[in-house]
Amino acid sequence: MKKWLIALTALIALALPLAACKQQAKPKAAPVIQTPYKDTQFLMGTVVNLSVYNKGKESALDDGFARIKQLAKEITVNQKGSEVDAVNKQAGIKPVKVTKSVYALIKYAKAYSERSNGSFDLAIGPVTQLWHIGFSDARKPAQSEIDAVLPLVHYQDVVLNDKQQTVYLKKKGMQLDLGGIAKGFIADEVVKVFKKDGVNTAIIDLGGNIFVMGHSPKAKNRPWTVGIQDPKASRGTSIGTVPAANITVVTSGIYERHLVVDGHNYSHLMNPKTGYPFENNLAGVSIITKKSVDGDALSTATFDKGLKDGMAFIEKQKDAEAIFITKDKKVYVSSGLKKTFELIPDTGYKLATLK
Repeated sequence: MKKWLIALTALIALALPLAACKQQAKPKAAPVIQTPYKDTQFLMGTVVNLSVYNKGKESALDDGFARIKQLAKEITVNQKGSEVDAVNKQAGIKPVKVTKSVYALIKYAKAYSERSNGSFDLAIGPVTQLWHIGFSDARKPAQSEIDAVLPLVHYQDVVLNDKQQTVYLKKKGMQLDLGGIAKGFIADEVVKVFKKDGVNTAIIDLGGNIFVMGHSPKAKNRPWTVGIQDPKASRGTSIGTVPAANITVVTSGIYERHLVVDGHNYSHLMNPKTGYPFENNLAGVSIITKKSVDGDALSTATFDKGLKDGMAFIEKQKDAEAIFITKDKKVYVSSGLKKTFELIPDTGYKLATLK
């Protein structure tokens, strides 16, 4: 046998076990247990609950929370070290290079701003900063203040450079505010961390963004039962339930964070076109879809459109369903949920059908 053939054979022999090692390194999900490993922390202004049901995978909780804290630090506006804050400070001055994760989030946010025709606008920061609903200094701004910042709310003026991984806001005073989709993006990132750690059965709850992985350990191959939040009650109070497996349920409501001025209730859900909170008969919207970031964006877009147009919008979306709750306590569900959504008795809510 020629020397080069002997050498090639040796290389192949060496490569095979290396390839096998790589395949073996891929984590396999451990057996599922009834009582989960759990941890609760207050992050991003909300209570975050992580539960892992795979035996011996308790350490995944630490990895999940580490990823949440890392992303929150990079994304949160007005936080020291935040990359989004750095982009805002350089508005009208120069592009800012951001991390891969933050760039992916901003790119998604701009794409969804385009897709929703501005019902969701990632450049709504100047308006949300004026109202600051959810904070101790929340107030109703004067019309002149709103008129002054509305021209800055223009997603088309957010310039992205894929090659340089930079973000540039064309006009001074522009501000990104990714609060409308950040929790969804982070929830999806925790799913990735869990999968990498060999977890396939878990509940990720980021205060309004719930992602259920796998199936309920209480019943083999049966989905989880996820409660639909009562928009007028405290977190954890449900008006109905839906079965769910490997999907997310994202809920937005006008009473979650709000401001009352002269007897009028103003929601934190802002209309990019008017500079005021959305004004329609919707009290809450729950989106059921495969990615939590999609659920966040869709819930905002549907609030802008209202009940009838919002339902029509959802029916056109692939792999997305919705539950609309109106201020007069009526519940409307999209076509894909008509057989699976269950209204809880004695809640004061009634199922209704659009005419």
